[in-house]
Amino acid sequence: MKSQYYYLVAGLPELALEDSKLSYTVADFKTELYPALSDKDKKLIDLFYLQYDNANVLKLLKDKDAIVDPRGIYSAEELAEFISQLKEGDEIADCVFPSYLSTFISDYFNLPAEEDFLHEDRLAALYYAYAMKCKNKFVSAWYGFNLTINNVLVAFTARKFKMDVASLIVGDTEVCEALRTSGARDFGLTGEVEVLEQLVKISETEGLVEREKKIDQLRWNWMEEATFFDYFTIERLFVFLLQLEMIERWISLDKEKGSQLFRSIIATLKDEVQIPAEFR
Repeated sequence: MKSQYYYLVAGLPELALEDSKLSYTVADFKTELYPALSDKDKKLIDLFYLQYDNANVLKLLKDKDAIVDPRGIYSAEELAEFISQLKEGDEIADCVFPSYLSTFISDYFNLPAEEDFLHEDRLAALYYAYAMKCKNKFVSAWYGFNLTINNVLVAFTARKFKMDVASLIVGDTEVCEALRTSGARDFGLTGEVEVLEQLVKISETEGLVEREKKIDQLRWNWMEEATFFDYFTIERLFVFLLQLEMIERWISLDKEKGSQLFRSIIATLKDEVQIPAEFR
């Protein structure tokens, strides 16, 4: 049975903009809402925050004194010790750190130089594979959806500029395989990828900012539709977190547009969240 977070969702802080900045952030969610979740649901939310640990690991592998993003789950000291142990060949229990991170760091130190690759792509592939194995249908589908749209857009762009498509595809799914091997105009994905037509249009957008906004709008619409009936569940909190992150990024890039987007999410949340009569 799913945990129901009636008061947690309904009592989300009154979000307001001050100087075009969020008064509530992804970091605040971690300190204020995360502790109230069940252990099972904390593991789901961890998948979101692990993206910052991924970036931190890449930084620390290049520079052990690098400043890390505090939004990650692990501290700089914990990650440095983790990296050091794996470099020495020690085995780390999966319950301490996610298995995909252990795999990535071990490979980083052990793969021959001639087998070099883009480490960011390798880590992304392992992270997505790990997240897509999640037993929560929405969370698993979210990562699968993102992997697909990222790869499809990369494939169309690579083909446009006559680059090698196969070497740029991240992951190991049927869609990934089709993108790597198909010579068809649609990579043989019509009917397989529901949003393919929208992705084609996005790939033809010249302006980078406009293109990014269309991609985020596609993601936004997908998550709203996928959680349409999830009012007080962990899925709704996961979406709130994803949307917070998206708005934070846009506010930092474009304050006016970010503010508009921010107001729309708050309006939507206020319209959606109605405490059932029996809990009033």
